[in-house]
Amino acid sequence: MAVDSKPSELTPLGVPLGTGPPTQEEMLVYYPAKFTWRQLKTFVNSGDLGLLKRDQTLQKRYDVWSLGIKAKYGSMVNYLLNFRLQWGQPDSISILRSLLDEPHARDTAALDTANVSSQETNVSDPKMPRKLPALAAGAPLYFRAEMPAELLSIMMNDWPYSVPADIEHTLIWSRVPIFPPDLPPPTESSLSARLHQDGLWGFTGTDSPPPSPSTLPECLPALADWGVTMNKLVRSPRGTEEEERGVRRYGWEIETFVKRRWNERQWETAWFVNPPRLQSVPELTHIHVFARHKSPEEIARAFLNSSH
Repeated sequence: MAVDSKPSELTPLGVPLGTGPPTQEEMLVYYPAKFTWRQLKTFVNSGDLGLLKRDQTLQKRYDVWSLGIKAKYGSMVNYLLNFRLQWGQPDSISILRSLLDEPHARDTAALDTANVSSQETNVSDPKMPRKLPALAAGAPLYFRAEMPAELLSIMMNDWPYSVPADIEHTLIWSRVPIFPPDLPPPTESSLSARLHQDGLWGFTGTDSPPPSPSTLPECLPALADWGVTMNKLVRSPRGTEEEERGVRRYGWEIETFVKRRWNERQWETAWFVNPPRLQSVPELTHIHVFARHKSPEEIARAFLNSSH
């Protein structure tokens, strides 16, 4: 999540603790990051995306909030379809803002939780079940690098994982599935079974490879509060070269989309798609992106390298 304020300037006395989606200031004061950027990349590349966690105290706050949302809307899916997702439009609801937002959006964004609640109140018949809007003729049947804007709702995660203050946690919601319709059932394909158990992930904007899964043991102390140990990991062994190429092929469209939105000269990202076992809203397709805006020195260095 991108922030402008320095953590040292913020204290609990000056930052009230709310009950709904947290502000940037609340994240800094009450839910400081448990993981470093390198640890996050190690968790993503470990093969078990279940290692990515939300602050435990923030998770409790989310659990209470979600009960109220389900009581009002009937389900989390109804909340998303009736209120939260804004297909084809810039996100005007999130309290957390991105450096990719237009400057005036960042200045006025900060719709506070009271204003968000007011907007929710204006939703007529919030429990009315809705379906995804029908696709236009010729629309892609699965996620592609060149997705029409109206098929997407891109927003900051209202309830971000425990990421450093300079890391933005974005969600890309899609009206079409991630995988193409010709992907065989998991029972008929080892590659398909792997994708359904492990999910997909990738990295952009870096000249060096991501942290090796072999370095995971040195990162596990950061997960001690969750009781994570090596023998509890859920991940597939490395496959054949053909299978590894197949996994990369299924992630190519997402990676290309991410590279276009988060220019590699300016951004480093780790993106992932949770497998079904980890999806909080399995009815609606979405992609997670952790994005770090590079320092001026890194950007200048990338420019010089590209000029040679």
